[in-house]
Amino acid sequence: MRRLDDRWVRAGDRHWRGSARLASSCAALFGTMSLLIDWDAGSLSLPRALLWLGLSAALFTVLLPARVTAGAGWLAVRSPWHRQMVRTDALTTVRRYGGVSSPLVLHDAHGHRLELDPRVLAANPLIWHELDTGVRRSIERGTLLHGTDVLRRLGQRIDEETMRGVLRESGLQ
Repeated sequence: MRRLDDRWVRAGDRHWRGSARLASSCAALFGTMSLLIDWDAGSLSLPRALLWLGLSAALFTVLLPARVTAGAGWLAVRSPWHRQMVRTDALTTVRRYGGVSSPLVLHDAHGHRLELDPRVLAANPLIWHELDTGVRRSIERGTLLHGTDVLRRLGQRIDEETMRGVLRESGLQ
């Protein structure tokens, strides 16, 4: 994290709050509808109400997206089940398995591992900037041995998408 005017500055997923609101809305709607249907049928009891509320909570947990944050030299992904964090200035390998929607897997010199959806990087330029800065430091230090080509291709794709978005918003495309 960088210190700026007596504050710690970090980059976060700017779409996470909206996704979290959507997850909570879906879970609340499911719970409400389940309770109303069970009540209308005349079969609602305390154990059944607790069951519906428990299922609503489980649905919320499943739908809640992982929260991605980044700062100077680190990247973290936090979900309801676990937290992953890597030092971006000490990366050793970067891999991407599978096709277009496959996760980006980062390993650092301290033995930490992180999986990240590349779409989060494309949608959040500040997180991408923090990762890119850390990757450059890893290359300078000689720790990043595998995966520079993966990051280069990902960076080109993100730059192209950003350029298209700017042109579309400015009316030039």
